[in-house]
Amino acid sequence: MPHFRTYDEAELAYRTAGPESAPPLICLAGGPGRDAAYLGDLGGLGGPSGTHRLVIPDSRGTGESPVSADPDRYAFPSLAQDIDALRDHLGLERCTLLAHDAGATTAQAYAASHPARLAGLVLVTPGAQLQGELPVDALEIFESRSAEPWWPEASAAVRRLAAASDWAEIRELLIRAAPMAYAHWDSPQQAHAAAEMGQLNPVPRAGFWQGVDESARLALLKGLAEVRCPVLTLTGELDAVSGVRAGEAVSESFPNAEYRRLAGVGHYPWVDDPTAFRTAVTDFLTGR
Repeated sequence: MPHFRTYDEAELAYRTAGPESAPPLICLAGGPGRDAAYLGDLGGLGGPSGTHRLVIPDSRGTGESPVSADPDRYAFPSLAQDIDALRDHLGLERCTLLAHDAGATTAQAYAASHPARLAGLVLVTPGAQLQGELPVDALEIFESRSAEPWWPEASAAVRRLAAASDWAEIRELLIRAAPMAYAHWDSPQQAHAAAEMGQLNPVPRAGFWQGVDESARLALLKGLAEVRCPVLTLTGELDAVSGVRAGEAVSESFPNAEYRRLAGVGHYPWVDDPTAFRTAVTDFLTGR
Protein backbone atom coordinates (compact mmCIF):
# COMPACT_ATOMS: atom_id res chain seq x y z
CA MET A 1 0.00 0.00 0.00
CA PRO A 2 1.18 3.57 -0.62
CA HIS A 3 1.84 5.81 2.37
CA PHE A 4 1.89 9.52 3.11
CA ARG A 5 3.77 11.45 5.78
CA THR A 6 1.62 13.52 8.11
CA TYR A 7 2.34 16.54 10.32
CA ASP A 8 4.21 14.62 13.05
CA GLU A 9 6.20 12.49 10.57
CA ALA A 10 3.98 9.41 10.99
CA GLU A 11 3.69 7.31 7.82
CA LEU A 12 0.01 6.50 7.24
CA ALA A 13 -1.31 4.06 4.65
CA TYR A 14 -3.97 4.49 2.01
CA ARG A 15 -5.36 2.55 -0.93
CA THR A 16 -7.03 3.60 -4.14
CA ALA A 17 -9.88 2.26 -6.27
CA GLY A 18 -11.33 3.42 -9.56
CA PRO A 19 -9.96 4.93 -12.78
CA GLU A 20 -6.47 6.35 -12.37
CA SER A 21 -7.30 9.32 -14.59
CA ALA A 22 -10.43 10.30 -12.61
CA PRO A 23 -10.37 13.11 -10.02
CA PRO A 24 -9.64 11.87 -6.48
CA LEU A 25 -12.30 11.45 -3.82
CA ILE A 26 -10.88 11.00 -0.31
CA CYS A 27 -13.08 8.54 1.62
CA LEU A 28 -13.05 8.36 5.42
CA ALA A 29 -14.08 5.29 7.40
CA GLY A 30 -16.09 5.42 10.59
CA GLY A 31 -16.36 3.23 13.64
CA PRO A 32 -14.68 5.16 15.12
CA GLY A 33 -11.43 3.24 14.90
CA ARG A 34 -12.58 0.77 12.25
CA ASP A 35 -10.32 -0.47 9.47
CA ALA A 36 -11.28 1.22 6.21
CA ALA A 37 -11.49 -2.17 4.46
CA TYR A 38 -15.21 -2.28 5.26
CA LEU A 39 -15.81 0.51 2.74
CA GLY A 40 -14.76 -1.81 -0.10
CA ASP A 41 -15.23 0.10 -3.34
CA LEU A 42 -18.39 1.71 -1.90
CA GLY A 43 -20.82 -0.36 -3.91
CA GLY A 44 -18.98 0.14 -7.20
CA LEU A 45 -18.44 3.88 -6.73
CA GLY A 46 -14.75 3.06 -7.11
CA GLY A 47 -15.34 0.65 -9.99
CA PRO A 48 -13.77 0.78 -13.47
CA SER A 49 -16.43 3.15 -14.80
CA GLY A 50 -16.52 5.38 -11.74
CA THR A 51 -16.41 9.16 -12.10
CA HIS A 52 -13.83 9.47 -9.29
CA ARG A 53 -10.79 7.62 -8.04
CA LEU A 54 -11.32 6.70 -4.41
CA VAL A 55 -8.45 7.44 -2.03
CA ILE A 56 -9.12 5.56 1.20
CA PRO A 57 -6.74 6.19 4.12
CA ASP A 58 -6.28 3.92 7.12
CA SER A 59 -6.52 6.27 10.08
CA ARG A 60 -3.99 5.96 12.91
CA GLY A 61 -3.97 2.57 14.57
CA THR A 62 -6.21 0.95 11.95
CA GLY A 63 -5.46 -1.19 8.92
CA GLU A 64 -1.88 -0.74 7.74
CA SER A 65 -1.32 2.54 9.62
CA PRO A 66 0.79 2.42 12.80
CA VAL A 67 -0.50 3.01 16.30
CA SER A 68 0.28 6.34 17.93
CA ALA A 69 2.35 6.73 21.09
CA ASP A 70 0.32 9.86 21.85
CA PRO A 71 -3.39 9.05 22.42
CA ASP A 72 -4.32 12.63 21.55
CA ARG A 73 -3.52 11.79 17.91
CA TYR A 74 -6.66 9.60 17.82
CA ALA A 75 -8.99 12.53 18.55
CA PHE A 76 -10.96 13.52 15.48
CA PRO A 77 -9.57 17.09 15.21
CA SER A 78 -6.09 15.54 14.98
CA LEU A 79 -7.33 13.02 12.42
CA ALA A 80 -8.53 16.00 10.38
CA GLN A 81 -4.93 17.27 10.30
CA ASP A 82 -3.89 13.91 8.86
CA ILE A 83 -6.43 14.41 6.07
CA ASP A 84 -4.88 17.74 5.18
CA ALA A 85 -1.48 16.03 4.97
CA LEU A 86 -3.02 13.50 2.55
CA ARG A 87 -4.47 16.33 0.46
CA ASP A 88 -1.02 17.88 0.24
CA HIS A 89 0.55 14.50 -0.58
CA LEU A 90 -1.88 14.12 -3.49
CA GLY A 91 -0.89 17.56 -4.80
CA LEU A 92 -4.39 19.00 -4.46
CA GLU A 93 -5.13 22.65 -3.78
CA ARG A 94 -8.64 21.61 -2.78
CA CYS A 95 -10.04 18.15 -2.10
CA THR A 96 -13.42 16.44 -2.12
CA LEU A 97 -14.29 14.25 0.87
CA LEU A 98 -16.75 11.43 1.40
CA ALA A 99 -17.11 10.23 4.98
CA HIS A 100 -19.18 7.53 6.64
CA ASP A 101 -20.49 7.30 10.20
CA ALA A 102 -17.92 8.67 12.70
CA GLY A 103 -15.70 9.62 9.76
CA ALA A 104 -18.26 12.34 9.08
CA THR A 105 -17.24 13.96 12.37
CA THR A 106 -13.61 14.02 11.25
CA ALA A 107 -14.73 15.46 7.91
CA GLN A 108 -16.69 18.20 9.68
CA ALA A 109 -13.63 19.07 11.76
CA TYR A 110 -11.67 19.33 8.53
CA ALA A 111 -14.34 21.49 6.93
CA ALA A 112 -14.41 23.83 9.94
CA SER A 113 -10.63 24.18 10.15
CA HIS A 114 -9.81 24.23 6.41
CA PRO A 115 -12.91 25.50 4.56
CA ALA A 116 -10.90 26.96 1.67
CA ARG A 117 -9.25 23.59 0.98
CA LEU A 118 -12.53 21.73 0.52
CA ALA A 119 -14.23 21.49 -2.88
CA GLY A 120 -17.11 19.26 -1.84
CA LEU A 121 -18.31 17.06 0.99
CA VAL A 122 -20.47 13.93 1.15
CA LEU A 123 -21.54 12.75 4.60
CA VAL A 124 -23.04 9.26 4.70
CA THR A 125 -25.29 8.20 7.62
CA PRO A 126 -23.56 10.55 10.09
CA GLY A 127 -24.20 10.83 13.79
CA ALA A 128 -24.95 14.22 15.31
CA GLN A 129 -22.89 14.15 18.50
CA LEU A 130 -20.98 17.18 17.25
CA GLN A 131 -24.34 18.95 16.92
CA GLY A 132 -25.19 17.92 20.48
CA GLU A 133 -27.96 15.52 19.46
CA LEU A 134 -28.47 11.84 20.21
CA PRO A 135 -30.11 9.58 17.58
CA VAL A 136 -33.48 9.43 19.34
CA ASP A 137 -35.29 8.26 16.22
CA ALA A 138 -32.87 5.35 15.72
CA LEU A 139 -34.64 3.48 18.52
CA GLU A 140 -37.98 4.11 16.86
CA ILE A 141 -36.65 2.66 13.61
CA PHE A 142 -35.27 -0.33 15.49
CA GLU A 143 -38.55 -0.96 17.30
CA SER A 144 -40.49 -0.71 14.05
CA ARG A 145 -38.64 -3.81 12.80
CA SER A 146 -39.61 -6.04 15.74
CA ALA A 147 -41.40 -8.53 13.47
CA GLU A 148 -38.16 -9.49 11.70
CA PRO A 149 -36.66 -12.85 12.76
CA TRP A 150 -33.32 -11.43 13.91
CA TRP A 151 -34.88 -8.79 16.15
CA PRO A 152 -35.28 -10.59 19.52
CA GLU A 153 -31.59 -11.54 19.74
CA ALA A 154 -30.47 -8.14 18.49
CA SER A 155 -32.76 -6.38 20.96
CA ALA A 156 -31.33 -8.34 23.90
CA ALA A 157 -27.80 -7.48 22.74
CA VAL A 158 -28.60 -3.77 22.46
CA ARG A 159 -29.96 -3.69 26.01
CA ARG A 160 -26.78 -5.33 27.34
CA LEU A 161 -24.48 -3.05 25.36
CA ALA A 162 -25.49 -0.04 27.45
CA ALA A 163 -23.85 -1.56 30.53
CA ALA A 164 -21.01 -3.53 28.91
CA SER A 165 -17.44 -2.42 29.65
CA ASP A 166 -15.35 -5.47 28.75
CA TRP A 167 -14.13 -5.27 25.13
CA ALA A 168 -14.62 -9.00 24.50
CA GLU A 169 -18.23 -8.75 25.67
CA ILE A 170 -18.80 -5.61 23.59
CA ARG A 171 -17.52 -7.40 20.47
CA GLU A 172 -19.84 -10.36 21.07
CA LEU A 173 -22.84 -8.09 21.58
CA LEU A 174 -22.05 -6.09 18.45
CA ILE A 175 -22.07 -9.31 16.42
CA ARG A 176 -25.51 -10.20 17.77
CA ALA A 177 -26.85 -6.69 17.14
CA ALA A 178 -25.39 -6.40 13.63
CA PRO A 179 -28.63 -6.92 11.63
CA MET A 180 -30.03 -3.63 12.92
CA ALA A 181 -27.49 -1.76 10.78
CA TYR A 182 -28.86 -3.11 7.50
CA ALA A 183 -32.15 -2.88 5.66
CA HIS A 184 -32.04 -6.62 4.89
CA TRP A 185 -30.27 -9.57 6.48
CA ASP A 186 -29.29 -11.45 3.32
CA SER A 187 -25.95 -12.86 2.14
CA PRO A 188 -24.29 -9.51 1.20
CA GLN A 189 -25.22 -7.96 4.54
CA GLN A 190 -24.17 -11.02 6.54
CA ALA A 191 -20.81 -11.18 4.79
CA HIS A 192 -20.21 -7.48 5.36
CA ALA A 193 -21.14 -7.75 9.05
CA ALA A 194 -19.00 -10.86 9.59
CA ALA A 195 -15.83 -8.90 8.84
CA GLU A 196 -16.57 -6.17 11.39
CA MET A 197 -15.10 -7.79 14.50
CA GLY A 198 -11.68 -8.11 12.90
CA GLN A 199 -11.80 -4.46 11.88
CA LEU A 200 -12.52 -2.76 15.22
CA ASN A 201 -9.64 -1.18 17.13
CA PRO A 202 -10.48 -0.29 20.75
CA VAL A 203 -7.67 2.21 21.43
CA PRO A 204 -8.38 4.53 18.46
CA ARG A 205 -12.07 4.12 19.21
CA ALA A 206 -11.63 5.21 22.83
CA GLY A 207 -9.52 8.22 21.87
CA PHE A 208 -11.81 9.62 19.19
CA TRP A 209 -13.50 12.25 21.42
CA GLN A 210 -10.53 12.75 23.74
CA GLY A 211 -9.84 16.37 24.63
CA VAL A 212 -12.87 17.73 22.75
CA ASP A 213 -14.70 19.76 25.38
CA GLU A 214 -17.84 21.84 25.02
CA SER A 215 -16.01 25.00 23.95
CA ALA A 216 -14.14 23.07 21.25
CA ARG A 217 -17.38 21.50 20.03
CA LEU A 218 -19.11 24.87 19.78
CA ALA A 219 -16.12 26.39 17.98
CA LEU A 220 -16.26 23.62 15.38
CA LEU A 221 -19.99 24.17 14.89
CA LYS A 222 -19.37 27.88 14.36
CA GLY A 223 -16.77 27.02 11.76
CA LEU A 224 -19.24 24.89 9.79
CA ALA A 225 -21.37 27.97 9.21
CA GLU A 226 -18.48 29.41 7.19
CA VAL A 227 -18.12 26.41 4.85
CA ARG A 228 -19.15 27.48 1.34
CA CYS A 229 -18.54 24.31 -0.67
CA PRO A 230 -21.52 22.11 -1.62
CA VAL A 231 -22.41 19.45 0.95
CA LEU A 232 -24.54 16.32 0.54
CA THR A 233 -25.85 14.48 3.59
CA LEU A 234 -27.27 11.00 3.01
CA THR A 235 -29.30 9.01 5.52
CA GLY A 236 -31.01 5.64 5.27
CA GLU A 237 -34.67 5.44 6.21
CA LEU A 238 -34.01 2.11 7.99
CA ASP A 239 -30.82 3.16 9.77
CA ALA A 240 -31.29 1.99 13.36
CA VAL A 241 -27.73 3.06 14.27
CA SER A 242 -27.61 6.78 13.45
CA GLY A 243 -31.25 7.32 12.63
CA VAL A 244 -32.53 9.95 10.22
CA ARG A 245 -32.77 13.06 12.38
CA ALA A 246 -29.00 13.07 12.94
CA GLY A 247 -28.38 13.56 9.23
CA GLU A 248 -30.91 16.36 9.12
CA ALA A 249 -29.18 18.11 12.04
CA VAL A 250 -25.77 17.75 10.40
CA SER A 251 -27.10 19.13 7.12
CA GLU A 252 -28.59 22.13 8.91
CA SER A 253 -25.11 23.04 10.20
CA PHE A 254 -23.94 24.03 6.70
CA PRO A 255 -25.08 27.01 4.63
CA ASN A 256 -24.91 25.15 1.28
CA ALA A 257 -26.12 21.63 2.05
CA GLU A 258 -28.43 19.17 0.33
CA TYR A 259 -30.12 16.47 2.40
CA ARG A 260 -31.34 13.16 0.99
CA ARG A 261 -32.99 10.23 2.71
CA LEU A 262 -32.53 7.01 0.74
CA ALA A 263 -35.42 4.55 0.77
CA GLY A 264 -34.86 0.90 1.62
CA VAL A 265 -31.36 1.23 3.08
CA GLY A 266 -29.81 1.24 6.53
CA HIS A 267 -26.49 2.38 7.99
CA TYR A 268 -24.49 0.96 5.06
CA PRO A 269 -26.41 2.13 1.98
CA TRP A 270 -23.78 0.92 -0.49
CA VAL A 271 -24.34 -2.63 0.81
CA ASP A 272 -28.16 -2.50 0.90
CA ASP A 273 -28.68 -0.75 -2.45
CA PRO A 274 -25.42 -0.10 -4.34
CA THR A 275 -27.17 1.41 -7.37
CA ALA A 276 -29.17 3.97 -5.41
CA PHE A 277 -26.10 4.92 -3.40
CA ARG A 278 -23.84 5.29 -6.45
CA THR A 279 -26.45 7.33 -8.28
CA ALA A 280 -26.99 9.74 -5.39
CA VAL A 281 -23.27 10.34 -4.83
CA THR A 282 -22.35 10.50 -8.53
CA ASP A 283 -25.15 12.92 -9.38
CA PHE A 284 -24.03 15.22 -6.59
CA LEU A 285 -20.33 15.07 -7.47
CA THR A 286 -20.89 15.63 -11.17
CA GLY A 287 -23.53 18.32 -10.68
CA ARG A 288 -26.29 16.41 -12.44
